[in-house]
Amino acid sequence: MKFCTYTLIDNSPDPISGRQLTTYERFQHVVRQAQWAEELGFDGYGVGERHAQRFISSSPPVVLAYIAAATTRIRLLTTVTVLSLLDPVRVAEDYATLDQLSGGRLEIIIGKGNDPDQNALFGYDLDGQWDRNREKYELLRRPLLETGVTWSGSYRPDLVDATTQPRPFQQPGIPIWHGSASSTESTELAAKWGEPLFSANGFHPMEKYAGLIRHYRERWAAYGRDPVDAVVGAGSTGST
Repeated sequence: MKFCTYTLIDNSPDPISGRQLTTYERFQHVVRQAQWAEELGFDGYGVGERHAQRFISSSPPVVLAYIAAATTRIRLLTTVTVLSLLDPVRVAEDYATLDQLSGGRLEIIIGKGNDPDQNALFGYDLDGQWDRNREKYELLRRPLLETGVTWSGSYRPDLVDATTQPRPFQQPGIPIWHGSASSTESTELAAKWGEPLFSANGFHPMEKYAGLIRHYRERWAAYGRDPVDAVVGAGSTGST
């Protein structure tokens, strides 16, 4: 069993004093939290991605690169990368760069995101978010694992013999998890690709998450895999 801590970098005023940190101060707090997590023996530190409301976590690869420079051992996670809104080619470049800078400490957790305001900000509607997440993930895997990628899809220009740089530090590739909070779409995608699941456990009754994990394990077995090998991470809410 491994233990991680993560943040969405909420920058709301303090509920007791009413004081609000400057953006610079809040980012310094995040870096210190990651350092403390490493000192206390945690296995990983994660930064989520939000593009609206009170959160200042719009650029996890930049924040995690700063944390990488301030730590030496702790694994670095994205909790989650909102892939449905992003260009998978750019994501591959950004996170391969981070993987190199951190000496191979990165793990990516992908998801479609749960804030509808984010979709409008990027010019998307909610109807196609699962299709976007699925297709963009199928593309993201390829430049992270392959060179000379040729690809055609619905949500970005085609690729012809494309190779992104830099290549990831970790070989054969950066570990990828699938974030799950509301739908079997995520558990199906994780099972299809034989990859671990991260259950958010922060928005719905616990039975909702238990059902998603059961679905993941069932679909994992349906794809011919040993259920013993199905890895699940479980989140819990707190204040960071």
